[in-house]
Amino acid sequence: MKHIDICLSPEYIFQHTDIDKKNVVIVDIFRATSCIVTALGSGVQALVPLTNVEECKEYKKWGYYTAGERDGEKISELDLGNSPFEYMNDAFKNKKIAFTTTNGTQAIKTAENAKEITIASFLNITAVANYLIQKEEDILIICAGRKGKISMEDSLFAGAIVEKMHLSNIHVSNTAFLFQTLFSSVKNNVVSFLTHSEAYKNLERRNATKDIFFCLKEDIFSVIPVYNKNTKEIRSL
Repeated sequence: MKHIDICLSPEYIFQHTDIDKKNVVIVDIFRATSCIVTALGSGVQALVPLTNVEECKEYKKWGYYTAGERDGEKISELDLGNSPFEYMNDAFKNKKIAFTTTNGTQAIKTAENAKEITIASFLNITAVANYLIQKEEDILIICAGRKGKISMEDSLFAGAIVEKMHLSNIHVSNTAFLFQTLFSSVKNNVVSFLTHSEAYKNLERRNATKDIFFCLKEDIFSVIPVYNKNTKEIRSL
């Protein structure tokens, strides 16, 4: 029987062994993985996740659009920030985007040795859950967190995707069961629950509440973004 577990922050990845044999799911609800899903769902060909701003800028030389933020603020020298609405633009269809974020792209790089890396958000939760159910390998959900700390929204989403898969023949870890139970208890009032989240408050201060509400919508897209370790790109299957 395959297992599903949750890593609440990349800082705790050392606690999870044999990552090279696992299917990893990267989660950064506010807003990196929501942007990735929106971009691919809106016709972007591929995205290249990067940890360094200067490296991201270099990609302009090769015809890429560039995107990124630090602490929720758009990096001025780049083309796009970190709002999913920015990626709903026909100008980016069939184009490639290099991007860097405070937490999400760092989490992807942390998991590069995984068997496979899938990108998930509420926006594509059912598509990803159904895809993972069909896989044979154990599943590890890695929450990007917030500067090494646990984030409410990522942990809550991890519980949500566990709930989507729990009825299948999957063994659920203690952590996974705990956050599945938490999600079950608040799933009819997720927005209200997350008003206590640091990320929610940060976005609210930046007048980005429309991003919050959008990122918490389920199944807007059916894309399944997967990171290719060879090309360093995220594309939809």
